[in-house]
Amino acid sequence: MLGKLSWAAIPFNEPLPLLSAAVVGIVALAVLAIITKKGWWPYLWNEWLTSVDHKRIGVMYFLLGLVMLLRGFSDAIMMRSQQAVAVGDAQGYLPPDHYNQIFSAHGTIMIFFVAMPFVVGLMNFVVPLQLGVRDVAFPVLNSVSFWLTASGALLINASLVIGNFARTGWMGYPPLSELGFSPDVGVDYYLWSLQISGVGTLLAGINMVTTILKLRAPGMTYFRMPVFCWTALAANMLIISAFPVLTATFAMLLLDRYLGMHFFTNEAGGNQMMYVNLFWAWGHPEVYILILPAFGVFSEVIATFSGKALFGYRSMVLATLAICVLSFMVWLHHFFTMGAGANVNAFFGIMSMIIAVPTGVKVFNWLFTLFHGSVRFTASVLWSIGFIVTFVIGGMTGVLLAIPPVDFVLHNSAFLVAHFHNVIIGGVVFGAMAGYNYWFPKAFGFTLDERLGKASFWCWLIGFYLAFTPLYVLGLMGMTRRLQHISDTSWQPLLLVAELGAVVIMLGILFQIAQLYVSIRTRDSRRDLTGDPWNGRTLEWATTSPPPAYNFAVMPEVEAIDAFWEMKRTGTAGIPPTYEAIEMPRNSPTGFVTAFFAVMIGFALIWQIWWMAEVGVLGAAVTALVFGWSENREFEIPADEVARRERAQLA
Repeated sequence: MLGKLSWAAIPFNEPLPLLSAAVVGIVALAVLAIITKKGWWPYLWNEWLTSVDHKRIGVMYFLLGLVMLLRGFSDAIMMRSQQAVAVGDAQGYLPPDHYNQIFSAHGTIMIFFVAMPFVVGLMNFVVPLQLGVRDVAFPVLNSVSFWLTASGALLINASLVIGNFARTGWMGYPPLSELGFSPDVGVDYYLWSLQISGVGTLLAGINMVTTILKLRAPGMTYFRMPVFCWTALAANMLIISAFPVLTATFAMLLLDRYLGMHFFTNEAGGNQMMYVNLFWAWGHPEVYILILPAFGVFSEVIATFSGKALFGYRSMVLATLAICVLSFMVWLHHFFTMGAGANVNAFFGIMSMIIAVPTGVKVFNWLFTLFHGSVRFTASVLWSIGFIVTFVIGGMTGVLLAIPPVDFVLHNSAFLVAHFHNVIIGGVVFGAMAGYNYWFPKAFGFTLDERLGKASFWCWLIGFYLAFTPLYVLGLMGMTRRLQHISDTSWQPLLLVAELGAVVIMLGILFQIAQLYVSIRTRDSRRDLTGDPWNGRTLEWATTSPPPAYNFAVMPEVEAIDAFWEMKRTGTAGIPPTYEAIEMPRNSPTGFVTAFFAVMIGFALIWQIWWMAEVGVLGAAVTALVFGWSENREFEIPADEVARRERAQLA
């Protein structure tokens, strides 16, 4: 009846997972109790849970990323603490089995459920506004995409207390992830949660590419689009190209585990290295899926707060497209040591160095934009400058690792861990935080507290260097990654410094929470009444803050790059428009209901509860059919109602 599920799935003999689950449960119950007591359920259901507004969905993506950041960081600080104390004769506080689950969950959560929601959320919120359009191409599909991502996150968190998680690392390499070496449900949690969320990400990519190519404002040619829209286009084209590879790879591994096939079992005619090839054929474009939108954020922030147009707009666009193409030609540098041969290694080493060239073009363009600009050092600008310094260091270590003989020495060492975090934290996280501070007043109508925002930045920056610079040194000294116990006591001082860095980063996260809390409490004194608190250059600042559901009462006419800046320069911004009726999509519970059945399907397949899986598939199919046959999908806002709303907003 319940497949493999039994009381033995609950880790009663392990206090840490139970304690963590209890804390999460208490917090969740407290939130639900507050919502119920305040009577907020109708508002949440109508305005958020069933919303198809790209702005609301973008905010929910970002909120999911922030929540999962706390979850992923808790794993990180436990790992750093374990390595700092489990030295010599001391064994630390995490048993090997639990430690292996933690580092696997940390990587999986941070890549798929922190970094991805951050960048997809920013793109969802900003791109339609910058394009001067009213929504994405497929609003209901956008909701389904978000809720599928949330479903995957829920399944991973369920593994904390029901069963266990994979012990394979976030890459899930066979043969360790095959049934013979991982007979429990840990790898199944990993595979099904990423399959479900991966479908959501793929649908989001299709939606965003269609939006950018087909729904631009009148006059907005490709070379009048903001750079953030270009980076979003490149990132989503990579999503459409790369995520099917990951889906197919995981499908083959699932067939190995569930039906006894042998795609990746060498002794039965399969090829374990094919998994590694396919995984990194997705994995390296994934790095650029994450970093390209962050590059777009920095381009917008630096141009706005320098008070001048971005230097080298066309070279920025061409560099973005070059990265988009070259990202598919470098994946083998992730396994130079696997015996591909000198000629193959040489080709991919050269390509890995070449891809640094368009990134260097971007760095110089940002520096030249700042040069002689009237720079305002807001929190967003500090995140951007911190990124430039940190990412250049990470990029140089990447070029170093692109040299095959060097990689033979440093492969699988702590040096590699430091490099990866150098580009992901210094690039993606710093970019997400820059965008968060920059666009928050557009989303909610009031600015964030700058003092606490800057305090958070300095803690993140200092904490990052304290946490990961020692790992470069330890990697050169011979420390490999994924160690639960450290035998060489001479490494402990550097490990303690790395632990201190994690604590400083934790202070940065606490400052971010305090920043949000204080900003909400003092929001009346920091209202953005103009819709343009930063004297912005692009179209999102041309509408009110927060924008109405339809974004623009009248579609803007674009005549140049930096369209809103040009409107202000020529005096055409703020001219009283003539309003017309607007057609808008209705809210739909399709995404939320689909997520319910997706969780049911995923959980049932993990525990092999076949009747539950069939019910989930049937429910998802019925949901899709009901939406597909529905006709009442849009409603019209009359012209006089649009005029009334606009006057009320402007007042």
